[in-house]
Amino acid sequence: MQMLTFWLDQPIWLIFGSLACLVLAWCLMLIALTNMKRTRPFIVGVSTGIAPAFVGVVSVLLSLLIGFVANDAWERQRQASRVVQTESAQARAVYNLSRSVSKDLPDFRILLADYIESIVDEEWPAMAKGGKASSRADHAFGKLLQAVVAPNFDVVVGKANHSALLAAVLNLQTARSERLALSEMEGDDSKWVTLFALSALALLVIAAIHVERPSSQAASLSIFGSALVITLGVIAMHERPFDGPLALGPSLLDQVRTLVVAAG
Repeated sequence: MQMLTFWLDQPIWLIFGSLACLVLAWCLMLIALTNMKRTRPFIVGVSTGIAPAFVGVVSVLLSLLIGFVANDAWERQRQASRVVQTESAQARAVYNLSRSVSKDLPDFRILLADYIESIVDEEWPAMAKGGKASSRADHAFGKLLQAVVAPNFDVVVGKANHSALLAAVLNLQTARSERLALSEMEGDDSKWVTLFALSALALLVIAAIHVERPSSQAASLSIFGSALVITLGVIAMHERPFDGPLALGPSLLDQVRTLVVAAG
């Protein structure tokens, strides 16, 4: 759903603000319908006999779904953070190996710096906007890999060092692939639609239970609605690890690029 995707991509204040406006509008609508002269007799007649404990039925279903959605969002955030750390660690490992196996590999380090630069300057901004892999990064990695598997390269650095450097380069590509896979993973919009529907039903039940006491009804809707805004807003902040309001940046990779460029 385009509207849901648009909402999840907004800044934190706008995520909470729009959510608060939506909940407030629904609560005001419920208060108006239960207190207007035309609709109140019908609503009182329908809601009479509903036990207060009935709100617990909807609340339990809502809390279970909130737990599921929150766990899914936090797990995706943890995976993204772990992949970013792994990718930067592998880039640093490639650099350190290139420095240790031979001091005569400046061209190789230039290729590594160009690869990291393409990730930081081109692929990451495109990924944050819903884009995919950068062709420049693909080309830069191809040149980096060709340099490692070039003939007589193992003779220059030694077979053991060559194997370690090749493994580090391949691990760097694996980490990048995992990052791109996480960024391209589309969330399940149905869980958010269900979450909003259950939230609306829970507020409806609360309004029906307190229909005979308007002040208690308004207070209950305000407290429960505020709790919903806070909970759903916090979950939404972590729903999209690479293009949401708390999107992970390429700072760790940028530190490696600075290190490689400074070393020359």
